[in-house]
Amino acid sequence: MSYPGYPPQAGGYPQQPGSYPPQQGGYPPQPGMYPPQPGYPPQAGGYPPQAGGYPPQAGGYPPVPPTGSWGGGPPAGYPSISLDNLPNPGFNPANLPAMANQISAAMGGFTPNPSMFTQAPGGYPAAPQPGGYPAAPQHGGYGAPSPNPQQYGLYPQPGGTMPQAQGPGMGYPGQPGQPMPGYPRAPSPNPSTPGYGGAPAPMPGYPKVPSPNPSMPGYGGGAMPVVPAVNRGFRGTIKDFPGADPLRDAEVLRKAMKGFGTDEQAIIELLGSRSNKQRVPMLRSFKTAYGKDLIKDLHSELSGDFRKLVMAMMKTPTELDADEMHSAIKGAGTDEACLIEILSSRSNAEIKEITRFYKTAHKKSLEDSISGDTSGHFRRLLISLAQGNRDERETVDISLAKQDAQALYAAGENKLGTDESKFNAILCARSKPHLRAVFHEYQQMCGRDIEKSINREMSGDLESGMLAVVKCIKNTPAYFAERLYKAMRGAGTKDTTLIRIMVTRSEVDMLDIRQEYVKNYGKSLYTHISGDTSGDYKKLLLKLCGGSD
Repeated sequence: MSYPGYPPQAGGYPQQPGSYPPQQGGYPPQPGMYPPQPGYPPQAGGYPPQAGGYPPQAGGYPPVPPTGSWGGGPPAGYPSISLDNLPNPGFNPANLPAMANQISAAMGGFTPNPSMFTQAPGGYPAAPQPGGYPAAPQHGGYGAPSPNPQQYGLYPQPGGTMPQAQGPGMGYPGQPGQPMPGYPRAPSPNPSTPGYGGAPAPMPGYPKVPSPNPSMPGYGGGAMPVVPAVNRGFRGTIKDFPGADPLRDAEVLRKAMKGFGTDEQAIIELLGSRSNKQRVPMLRSFKTAYGKDLIKDLHSELSGDFRKLVMAMMKTPTELDADEMHSAIKGAGTDEACLIEILSSRSNAEIKEITRFYKTAHKKSLEDSISGDTSGHFRRLLISLAQGNRDERETVDISLAKQDAQALYAAGENKLGTDESKFNAILCARSKPHLRAVFHEYQQMCGRDIEKSINREMSGDLESGMLAVVKCIKNTPAYFAERLYKAMRGAGTKDTTLIRIMVTRSEVDMLDIRQEYVKNYGKSLYTHISGDTSGDYKKLLLKLCGGSD
């Protein structure tokens, strides 16, 4: 089957004269057409330019039009400015200052500044070379291709390096003050960006803008109260022992208790140099290696307060706290100070772990135990603390702190009687940083410390409980230093309190407690323990203390 006109006839395909591809008179261009050439390749006067065309070939740029014609200047020529005697060795960037001086002398009065002629890296384009356009500038000059071209803006792409000076407008943030290559003293198109090598930029100047957190100091929210300096980093005295092996440690304990007598010094050296998480695994390792219960063996081999101290050290922190609270509640009397000490100084997570373990170990909830052994507002205080629901945010709203201070003042000093519930609600729910601000605002408001107000407004267990909460919140190490001082003060020693605090704080803030102790009581904790205890008990306590101050 054939289509009309196919195969192509004259004027079709293959092309005939005057068709495409053009033959004589078509394309490639013929004389009188565009480009104006007699054929292909192009000749003079066409494109690409030949002699006499554009761009200029050998001999430089095209000749100047005749004087008086369009573009050729005025018929009488340009007026002279007395520069006929200046040498003209050709363009050279290095000659610019000298040329300017010559011009200044001829014109009389203009003094050039050498900095006006600062060259950009690579210099100006070179003068035209014979045969056409000037040669491409050197690396870094105007028009040079980037050594590391970026396809998507100013930042380096994967595999590339930080771009150096590139074409105009291609400065990389963090290289402030770069002139645009080829243009002396041109301002950088990308001013210094903070965080990329430039100086930090000030915040945008929006006057009267309220702070998003008005409570922060310095933003109009009021003065931040003076609180004890927070020591960052590890502040305990017992650290992990490098390379400790539970099986090897179990063997040391076995040898210390095997045979006639007990090597108490070996036990002291071992337990006094292991952290809690290294001591507790010894229980399973001992049973794995020897088929015996380490706690029972230690209990049978040791005695007195030394045995109590070793038993406390072999428990986890949660287990020790739960057992201490159980011991404080059971029996004829209640150690209310122990309950307050633990509940006011532990975090929410720690309190929840204590309540969980307490119920598992003693088949009764901690809250039920507290309710059955205490009463009144003191019971409410303990139950509130036992919820482990205190706000733990670090930020402080000064305006709210002032409101709470006013509420405490209205509930106590400023009324007949005391609204204990208001004290309970604020002291048990607010965050510790917030409460420090509240105590500061309270003193500013009524000129009396919050502790003095509690002394005046409350009594009995509630008074001591509220005071303990306030002291622990104000300065926890100072609170424990006072507890230790009172435990060793006078004729007898409250060894249960001494053991509990020395064990539980040895890996938390014992160094801070020691500082507060010597500051407040005039002698070191180490010295007081040495004078108030004796024997192996004293040796292990001093291991936990860590040293004298």
